[in-house]
Amino acid sequence: MKSNRHITLPAGFVAGAVRCGIKRREVEDVAIIAADDGPVPAAMMTTTNQVVGAPVRWNRRLLPRGHGLIRAIAVNAGCANTCNGPRGDRDAATMASLTAKGVGCALGQVLICSTGVIGQPMPMEKLRAGIAGAAAALSTGGDDAVARAIMTTDTRPKTAIVQGRLGGQRITVAGVAKGSGMIAPSMATMLVFVTTDAAIAASALHRILRTAADTTFNAITVDGDTSTSDTLIVLASGAAANRTITGGTDAQKLGGLLEEVCGALAEAIVRDGEGATKLVRVTVGGARSDAEARLAARSIAESPLFKCAVHGGDPNWGRILAAAGRSQARVDQDRASCKLGGVTVMRRGASCRFDLAAAQKYMAGSEISVELDLHLGSGRYTVLTCDLSREYIAINADYHT
Repeated sequence: MKSNRHITLPAGFVAGAVRCGIKRREVEDVAIIAADDGPVPAAMMTTTNQVVGAPVRWNRRLLPRGHGLIRAIAVNAGCANTCNGPRGDRDAATMASLTAKGVGCALGQVLICSTGVIGQPMPMEKLRAGIAGAAAALSTGGDDAVARAIMTTDTRPKTAIVQGRLGGQRITVAGVAKGSGMIAPSMATMLVFVTTDAAIAASALHRILRTAADTTFNAITVDGDTSTSDTLIVLASGAAANRTITGGTDAQKLGGLLEEVCGALAEAIVRDGEGATKLVRVTVGGARSDAEARLAARSIAESPLFKCAVHGGDPNWGRILAAAGRSQARVDQDRASCKLGGVTVMRRGASCRFDLAAAQKYMAGSEISVELDLHLGSGRYTVLTCDLSREYIAINADYHT
């Protein structure tokens, strides 16, 4: 199969992936992304779940401040290596050691990620063969295989590329992600890997990453569940030869490019939500603060009743207001108003005249916009979510077996 470049499009990176049999499907399941000329500045964010996989623990020990110099990332799908006790930690260390040997770098320059079923030991003999195979396959032609290798319940690969100019130099930022269910990030998403050829200090890279994640990966939800394996990593090769960024305007410009890539990947994850048939943008405005708007928007976006109503094409604004009201944001029902696709369906906490047939037709579409105005201040926040379908239940009822 012909490959298209994305994660290796920024100069200075190679990638490779193979199938070693961890997944039941006959597709790639182990991948490596590496800088091809030594360690490079890296920034990382991980899940806020209190239950975490052994790979997350490994990465946190390696980058306790969330940034440093990294040569390679190794990732497998099919087994999360979570809740496996001391064996899980040993297997994670072995995974990093095998990668370091395959790439030819120090052990402390390797980050690892695993995604899949919780509580199953890593099949190490398969993984050994997979790491060796992925290392041997490193090139600028294996990008598509990498995108497939990190998938679990995803129905399609997720990639994004943007380009711009900094200091007269052309800069490329590219990313690949996996995520479909168990999505309610409180840092990033399931697994996301981003590369750029920009020259930037690791600490500055971490700052712009946190900013980019806040309005992208932290602003999506599929089902309200934050994963035990969530990891977002950015590597910067510096091959574009721009003046090394430590802050200022250039950091803001690069942050904008990074946010664009993260935003595209975040939206792709929601569109591919398990069983999803609709993309939903929930905006809460008029809150006392952006923080309160965020609380209310997340409460609506994660409401099973609201998500079921969206799936059924029902313009049930009562579920929207009720979900906001149970959040920790201040809500005064006598001031609030709600719009569906720009049509006001509720004003001052009560129904108002609107074309019900037109509203139902709008709700039957594939993209839905919901706006709740609390009329209490200037706070505003938007969360992306999807509907809750019968297929979601079927997928997760059968997932473990």
